[in-house]
Amino acid sequence: MRRFLPALVIASAFTALPASAQPAAEVTLTRLDCGNGFNDQRRFSDTFAYSDPRVPFTFSCYVVRHGDDYMVWDTGYAPGSNPSAPTVSLGEQLARLNIKPEQVKYVGISHFHADHTGQLNAVPGATLLIGDREWAALTAAKPMQGANVPGFAHWISGGGKVEPQAADKDVFGDGTVTILRTPGHTPGHQALLVRLKDKGPVLLSGDAAHFHENYDNDGVPGFNYDRSETLASMNRLKQIQKNLKATMIIQHDPRDVGKLPAFPEAAR
Repeated sequence: MRRFLPALVIASAFTALPASAQPAAEVTLTRLDCGNGFNDQRRFSDTFAYSDPRVPFTFSCYVVRHGDDYMVWDTGYAPGSNPSAPTVSLGEQLARLNIKPEQVKYVGISHFHADHTGQLNAVPGATLLIGDREWAALTAAKPMQGANVPGFAHWISGGGKVEPQAADKDVFGDGTVTILRTPGHTPGHQALLVRLKDKGPVLLSGDAAHFHENYDNDGVPGFNYDRSETLASMNRLKQIQKNLKATMIIQHDPRDVGKLPAFPEAAR
């Protein structure tokens, strides 16, 4: 019987492979309308590159489906909070996608400003994925100016789980959804890379850049936290875009809205 043992071991190893191999999760990306308005483009250059006081400005939120799990990326302004705020809430749009709040596993945010965090309370059960320096600035004895502290009250009080990120994060562990560390606009700013089977890689900018003009020409708003970090982060995103042949979506630029299917359709 001994001479048959190696063969049995080898056979067992091969028969075990299909049971341990997991099918790749389907990944989709959907854009949600989280507000529209106008902004003074002159504010977005510390070298006085622009003269237009009124350009279109959009506010986008996103839902990533990874198999049976969901992640929300940025949450926009709260409805009714200002003239640029959405008329249909994040919660209502999730419901149109047949997604219940308790199904949202993660809520990732690019940074702590109110136009990206105004509807965090729509997904209170989600684990908050936030840059560690962003979280420190939010929870300091004197929070950083511009931080939407009330929007994070549920997580600051301990009511929700928080995972502060010191580096990039492979959200689902298979390389399909990656949070990218891109500081500069704020201390712990983040962008998102989503790899789709059909469309290919998609980059969501957060506020690493606000318009194509800034992204293409290394423009830096005077109100950014750190100029050199802003430029380094934009350069990183450009290199990723080039190397992966990715679709770059500047979240505030309405010219990029059409790069994804219109709600409720999803890119795949």
